[in-house]
Amino acid sequence: MIILSHRGYWTTPDEKNTEAAFRRSFELGFGTETDFRDLDGDIVISHDPPRAGAMRAADFLALLGDLSLPIAVNVKADGLAAGLAEMARRAALRNWFVFDMSVPDTLEQLRVGNPVFCRLSEYEADGPLTRRAAGIWLDAFENIWYGPDLVRALLSRGQRVCVVSAELHGREPATQWAMLRDLAGAPNLMICTDRPEEARAAFARD
Repeated sequence: MIILSHRGYWTTPDEKNTEAAFRRSFELGFGTETDFRDLDGDIVISHDPPRAGAMRAADFLALLGDLSLPIAVNVKADGLAAGLAEMARRAALRNWFVFDMSVPDTLEQLRVGNPVFCRLSEYEADGPLTRRAAGIWLDAFENIWYGPDLVRALLSRGQRVCVVSAELHGREPATQWAMLRDLAGAPNLMICTDRPEEARAAFARD
C-alpha cells in the first residue's frame, strides 16, 4: 500500500499544509496530499481562501526535490490547469495527479495532459468521465459503501486508486484498513491518511 499523508504529516493541527509537515512526510518516505489555489497570479498552498504569505507551490515542490514520492494535488480553484502543467514540467514531476475539480475544469485538466483522478463516492457514480481518468479518488463520506471487489475491479481497468482513510471524515479506520489488508500488495493502490505511520504498520507485508 502506498501511503500519502493528508496535508503533510502533521502532529498538531496548526502544522497542516506547512513546510514542517511536508518535510516530515518526505523524510519518512510518504507521499502527500495538499491543496493548490491561486493568489495574485501565483499558485500557493492553502485549503481555505489564501492570505498573503501563503506557501508557494513552487517552494513546496522544491522540498520534494528529485524524490519520486506521489503528490496528490487537491485543486481548489478553476483555471489552474495550464499553470500546473508548466509547473510540473519545470519540476520534472514524475508521480503526481490532480483531483477534486469542477467538471469543466476536469475536462481542461485532461485537455492539457495533467494526470487526473476522479472522485467515486456514495454520491458520485462511475461513468464516462471517471473512465477517462488516470485514477480514482475513492471516498466514503457517510460510511464505507464499497468492498474489496470494487477496488479490484477499478485496479483491473488499469487505473490507480487512492482510498480516502475513514479518519478524514471523523471515523475510526480500523475496520476499513482490515478490509483493505489483502489488497495491500497491489502496486497501484494508495491510501490518503492523517495517520501515515500507523497505516504503514497496518499494511506492512508479512
